[in-house]
Amino acid sequence: MLVLKGIPASSGVAIGKAFLFSSEELLIPRRPIAEAEIPAEVMRFEEALIQTRHQILGIQHRLADEMGQEHAEIFNAHLLVLEDQSLREEVLGGLKAQRLNVEYIFNEVVRRYLRAFARTNDEYLRDRTADIEDVRKRILRNLTGRHLDAMGQLDEPVVVIAHALSPSETALMHKRHVLAFVTDVGGRTGHTAIMAKSLGIPAVVGVEVATARIEKEGLIIVDGTRGEVIVDPDPATIRRYEVEQRRIQEVNRQLLQLKDLPAETLDGHRVTLSANIEVPDEIPSVIAHGAEGIGLYRTEFFYLNRTDFPSEEEQFQSYKSVAERLAPQSVIIRTVDLGGDKFLSPLDLPTEMNPFMGWRAIRFCLARPDVFRVQLRAILRASAYGNLKLMFPMISGLEELRRAHEILEGVKGELTREGLAFSPAMDVGAMIEVPSAALTCDLLAGDAKFFSIGTNDLIQYALAVDRVNEKIAYLYEPAHPAVLRLLKQILDAGHQAGIWVGMCGEMAGEPALALLLLGLGLDEFSVSPIQVPLIKKVIRAVEYHTAQAIAQQAMQFRTGKEVEAFLLSHLRQLVPDLAE
Repeated sequence: MLVLKGIPASSGVAIGKAFLFSSEELLIPRRPIAEAEIPAEVMRFEEALIQTRHQILGIQHRLADEMGQEHAEIFNAHLLVLEDQSLREEVLGGLKAQRLNVEYIFNEVVRRYLRAFARTNDEYLRDRTADIEDVRKRILRNLTGRHLDAMGQLDEPVVVIAHALSPSETALMHKRHVLAFVTDVGGRTGHTAIMAKSLGIPAVVGVEVATARIEKEGLIIVDGTRGEVIVDPDPATIRRYEVEQRRIQEVNRQLLQLKDLPAETLDGHRVTLSANIEVPDEIPSVIAHGAEGIGLYRTEFFYLNRTDFPSEEEQFQSYKSVAERLAPQSVIIRTVDLGGDKFLSPLDLPTEMNPFMGWRAIRFCLARPDVFRVQLRAILRASAYGNLKLMFPMISGLEELRRAHEILEGVKGELTREGLAFSPAMDVGAMIEVPSAALTCDLLAGDAKFFSIGTNDLIQYALAVDRVNEKIAYLYEPAHPAVLRLLKQILDAGHQAGIWVGMCGEMAGEPALALLLLGLGLDEFSVSPIQVPLIKKVIRAVEYHTAQAIAQQAMQFRTGKEVEAFLLSHLRQLVPDLAE
């Protein structure tokens, strides 16, 4: 029996036969062509691009149906590669100049791109090589007629073992046949880890030697909670993990029974437990898991993977539908948060050294009020049909917040003059995800009806840790004392100003950290729909004054690891099933 250690990416236990997945490299022929053959080669190239686009869109639509729009958006970068006019022109130019077959020319051009990206000091651009490599292989397979789809052809339950999994390879995992997956590389914030969580598939990444030490068709156990992979387990270990599997299934069954109960502590302290969504299609899941409305309605999907800006009417109909279906519960709509890892097709955006801290979110909206006003008109009009609230992302100071309010007030005036109905009293809040905003919350509070803390960005900005960089994933610590101090400052400033404070970042969905946040006085937890019962269980298992005492003690520790260990020990006492 061999135990391999890795990074726990998606919790749960799986026991099954190993399937060694290899992303096969194609051998690309090099053959001269006559000038008369060039038009035919150009046609082959164009057809391969069209075929590749259809394949990626098919994967994207399937992913949106099965896992939500957020995960489907991973493939927007792939589609942008296909639409890159400079790459296309370089291939066609090379074809005419060198008179070699188009797959050879295309492969050489893309390899030059990949080498250039690998040499850059920009970590974000280096991370994009996986997207380009994924598209390269798919186009080459379409050009050569070789279609390798081992993942999609699985006909029995297996544990997938791979050096790495590209976005399209991960998307082809089918929940009925893939019990879990293990990779040599990767981190908690990679696309494979995110998809595994949404599918409910246990996963361990960053094992380093998985493909070298695990034999094909051998029995293995994947412990996604502890980050362990057990190779050739003995009978006693198998029995122990079979018991663990049954325990997890029973816990999940019990959690769903909490659906109609309030998110309330044992001594009657009530908080709001909402859900984060990407598209209206997720509303049945919001209702099924017992969420009290929507704490974050992301609106980026309207703007991505298209050649024009979304119309006011298109947005209005979607926002109206959500408002009506959730009424009287509240729906908080975040204005478009483009930039960083989310691209906008119709704009010729300049290359930025650090896109996560560049021209994005409210900065983009204030620079393009023509686009911003269309969205605000749609949101305001929809507010007449339900309990809508609005919040602005990536606010860094009071001037930005006031400028956004000015534009909003101007739009209200337009609608009034046009005789269009809207709710003039709609609450407007600010997302707190930039350290400067966290440190000046007392100044912002006078111009906001509520705060919503976006911990995903707040943590990476506060700790100077790129959350999509697998090499420094270990430094991304939600329980870091610096992060906790910022959170307490935000909560205290909001409450002193008489406004409520919520959180829509992933931190709110972690059971041990939820215990801390409850004690610090968080008013609203907004998490993915499937996490709602889990967090409700934690809230209903403790008295509020006990949570306050736990939070006060946690603030005294000097490292994030000490905080995590302390919180986990209390979670084990309060909710033993969730802390195993």
